[in-house]
Amino acid sequence: MTAAVVVAVGAAGVAAAGLDFGAGGDEPKAAATVPPTTGKITRGTMVDTQTETGELGYGDATTLAGRLSGTLTALPSVGTTLSRGDVLGRVDNAPIILLYGTLPAYRALTTGLRGVDVEQFERNLYALGYRGFTVDNKYTASTAKVVKAWQRDLGLPRTGVVDLGRVVYVVSPIRVAEQKAQLGDAVQPGAALFTYTGTSRIALVTLEGADKRLARVGTAVRVTLPDGKQVDGKIVSVQAAAAEAEEKAAKTVVAISIGSQKTVAKVADDASVDVRFTVSERKNVLSVPVLALLAVSEGGYGVQVVADGTSKVVAVRTGMFADGRVEIAGAGLAAGMQVGMPS
Repeated sequence: MTAAVVVAVGAAGVAAAGLDFGAGGDEPKAAATVPPTTGKITRGTMVDTQTETGELGYGDATTLAGRLSGTLTALPSVGTTLSRGDVLGRVDNAPIILLYGTLPAYRALTTGLRGVDVEQFERNLYALGYRGFTVDNKYTASTAKVVKAWQRDLGLPRTGVVDLGRVVYVVSPIRVAEQKAQLGDAVQPGAALFTYTGTSRIALVTLEGADKRLARVGTAVRVTLPDGKQVDGKIVSVQAAAAEAEEKAAKTVVAISIGSQKTVAKVADDASVDVRFTVSERKNVLSVPVLALLAVSEGGYGVQVVADGTSKVVAVRTGMFADGRVEIAGAGLAAGMQVGMPS
């Protein structure tokens, strides 16, 4: 039988094999010589990745509007972090207080009222260290008495009534992004005071068209910072990007939480980062260096297995290509075997 003609396949030559197993014969073919350089068949997990450029930020900003009328006398500076009990600003030199909750304040709170808004306020008052009342949906005389103590500490008139606009609810600590008003402005209910974001740094990546397939909420990614440090990340949201008139292909904005906030604390806002997404993964498979692939004259691919001073070409079916290696399957192949490489 005439020996098959084999040709070494370089990285540019294997693309046609694709990600699915391609054709490959079953019979080993004799090779003329033992190659001077070899690589090894290994078994393990192969991961195909794709890296995209993004930037660090804090996510979309939300506008905070006041509900009081008067002269704006204080406003937090950009970059300030505010949490429960902190002052969001001052109108006529009286503070507006940040509390946690999902229900917006919609009425003044006074003795005799009931409702989920009462309970939300009382939970915040209790969390701030004020005691002497029962946290429930009833605004009682005991609640009013404790509110007077809270008002005293804030420098407010001790009325026992929480005026509409005195507190603003958000779900978690915030960071001031942009001031929307200036000191001395005459403000009315509904006037924008500033915009805010969350306090945690995130990475934002805009994906083109079909690359949306990379973006699945909950998927782990790897983020490389400008100084080369790497941190773990997780996709937390996937949204359609605002389209420009001239754009023909849809884009997707991916928000990625950063596992180590300490690592990114001193990195500049809007700094460029590289985000490595996992395209696909194959576990417990055999692989060889891509350069070990041979194109067999009959079609398909093979590898030159070297053992005991001799070699033979074994036909293989190819699978995933990743990080300079290719997944293979073929008769008699096993981890640890040596395969010929181009010298």
